[in-house]
Amino acid sequence: MTLRSVDLNLFRVFEAIMQHRSVSGAAGELGLTPSAVSHALARLRKTLGDELFVTGPGGMEPTPRAADLAPDIRNGMQRLLDAVAARPFIPRDAVRSFGIIASDYPSCTIVPPLVAALAAKAPNVTLRVFPGNRTDAVRFLDEGRVDLLLTWVDDIPERMCSRVVMNDEESIVVRTDHPLTRGVLTRERLFEFPHVVVELTGSEDRGMDGFIDERGVVRRTWSERLLIETGPESGLVGRIAITVPNYAPVAPILEQTNLIASLPRSLALQMSRQNSLVMLELPYEPLRFPMAAVWHQRSARDRGLLWLIDELVEANAASL
Repeated sequence: MTLRSVDLNLFRVFEAIMQHRSVSGAAGELGLTPSAVSHALARLRKTLGDELFVTGPGGMEPTPRAADLAPDIRNGMQRLLDAVAARPFIPRDAVRSFGIIASDYPSCTIVPPLVAALAAKAPNVTLRVFPGNRTDAVRFLDEGRVDLLLTWVDDIPERMCSRVVMNDEESIVVRTDHPLTRGVLTRERLFEFPHVVVELTGSEDRGMDGFIDERGVVRRTWSERLLIETGPESGLVGRIAITVPNYAPVAPILEQTNLIASLPRSLALQMSRQNSLVMLELPYEPLRFPMAAVWHQRSARDRGLLWLIDELVEANAASL
């Protein structure tokens, strides 16, 4: 196969179908009819000698060959766009959509200040926020299906870039009239009450009959590990009363029970303002962690994305 034998416009169709997982969705993005997209896909299938996309439960699912080609095609298309782009990114005039993967924690804390900034500076820029575990997020970044991942920084693949957006720390939250709000709070007292634990969607962590072992080696979310692993070895055993897949149910559960929860401080502040909850003064030094924006290195010269990341950092610096 030679470059002369390939219509590069067919790769735009490939990219659009990979992004939307449907012919109609690709047609809408490209401004073509579904029939024209189907015809272009047929030509590309013949050129590459592979079906590329087959119908599945999630729509048009890529074949192994298509999944293998996707990062290189995306990278090549982006390099071409970078090479011919002459105009700078002008936020107020820009019409663009950015895809972001984030759990409900950064969606509730990091994203709102950004939305407020975009409303004032880039009114025609749209954010599309998706849930997803870390494995999905890396794959989607590789395939160009999203632009950013918002997560705490640890073990970022070498092909990814990252920038710290904000620093957070652990906190303990209970209902306003909880027994722990009275008397001296000690680490030992924190283990007298069952815990609400957030296991984010896609977590591979598993519990042991609802109990936390005394060494904290049963992996939970970062927040629960911080609680268990902080301080000297004490032989304390804490019980998990309930695990939930996101942070949304935590406040209603705490308001109606004597359970306690270890949460990121920024999220705990929001919950305490909006619900009958209070944050406790920790009887030990809280562990701190950075929240970051992560993107693929092929987007290192994407002026629009780099502008968005700058705005993300600036908006959250102003919100702290």
